[in-house]
Amino acid sequence: MGDFTHRFSDVPGSTSLVEHEVHLTSDVPVRSKPYPIPFQARESLKKDIDNMLKMGVIRESSSPYSSPVVVVKKKDGTNRVCIDFRKVNKITVFDPEPMPTATDLFRQLTGSKIFSKIDLSKGYWQIPVREEDIPKTAFATPDGTYECLRMPFGMVNSGATLTRGMRKMLKGMKNVVYYWDDLLVHTETFAEHLETLRELFSRLTKANLTVRPSKCILGTDNVDFIGHSLKEGQRGLLLENVTKILNAPRPETKKQVRSFLGLAGYYREFIPNFAAITAPLSDMTRKGCPNRILWGPAQEKAYQTVRDLMSRDPVLRLPDTAKEFILRTDASDEGIGAMLMQEHGGKPFPVSYASKKLSGAEKNYSTMEKECLAIVWGIKKFELYLQGVKFVLQTDHKPLTYLNSAKFVNNRIMRWVMYLQNFDMRVESIKGSDNVGADFLSRVCD
Repeated sequence: MGDFTHRFSDVPGSTSLVEHEVHLTSDVPVRSKPYPIPFQARESLKKDIDNMLKMGVIRESSSPYSSPVVVVKKKDGTNRVCIDFRKVNKITVFDPEPMPTATDLFRQLTGSKIFSKIDLSKGYWQIPVREEDIPKTAFATPDGTYECLRMPFGMVNSGATLTRGMRKMLKGMKNVVYYWDDLLVHTETFAEHLETLRELFSRLTKANLTVRPSKCILGTDNVDFIGHSLKEGQRGLLLENVTKILNAPRPETKKQVRSFLGLAGYYREFIPNFAAITAPLSDMTRKGCPNRILWGPAQEKAYQTVRDLMSRDPVLRLPDTAKEFILRTDASDEGIGAMLMQEHGGKPFPVSYASKKLSGAEKNYSTMEKECLAIVWGIKKFELYLQGVKFVLQTDHKPLTYLNSAKFVNNRIMRWVMYLQNFDMRVESIKGSDNVGADFLSRVCD
């Protein structure tokens, strides 16, 4: 890797892979009134502006466009300059570039034993703005107006442009996945890993992209990536994020409950029937409920159950598309749950959990209908893995083993049966006591 030491730099490069374009639905310039900047924040703002000028990220501007600037204090006490592009974003034509999903990324990691994480240095700033679009990025500060020569944060299509650039750079390359400006090299052998790293850094050099030295981790058997802890064949929760959730004070308002559910919900696929467990909390955020949460035994139980399950350091297996998938589903009066599994060493291990709180109408379904709803919903949830392959459907409701032969008079169930005909599955009946993942926690709120 000695040939690529020049790629390690905190100074952003400038790529020719792609330019950021800003297509607007109106030719009328958008100009917003500047926000007042606190006096104690102006010195740090000026330093940031001077630094961006020095790096060639911005230049002085006389553009008819102008977006306001806000200075946000970071956790370490320093300030971050943010440009409020909301008015420009409202008239920007949306870029439909597909974004990578966590599900797609984790699917590709099966069998990998060695990892390297590469973080681009200020990834957005390594992409130039198309010359004719530069005036649209203008922003006002107490010391003058500037415009962006490099792609700024906050523009509606910035993520799409970055993704397009990464896709172009990595086209045809194996054993590398990316999420925004983070890259992950994953291989089975060390020799293969070195070869992949050389190819990646050759492409980074050709694209004139730099990587941040302090954020790069090379040749390790475990790594943290997009909020998950990864090692051979499995992924777990990122301890740093779990600690934040566990140390957060008990929510007291609607906003705080939504924040807690949002943080915990990022890991909902690690928790069987997350939706049913948290129903007493999410119900408190509905329209018409008081802003101050009426905390009772049900809310306390839901809150503590989620915290307890997350503190147990749950682990999921990475999906292996060469192996048969097993889907377990179940329904309760409050929600439905599904658990996708695969066997390793003769034992089933969870790949992912999914859950859904029943709507008012769905709560009136018969037991049979709820069980069928759980199956249909579970298959739809994991359709990416189950479409076009033979899999096992396990359920603790025996009548469902006759799905392929029984004649139902209920039109709703008939529609579901027709949908299920698109899948090649073998139905197995299991005892409720064996359906721990999908069944036990689906009844937490009963």
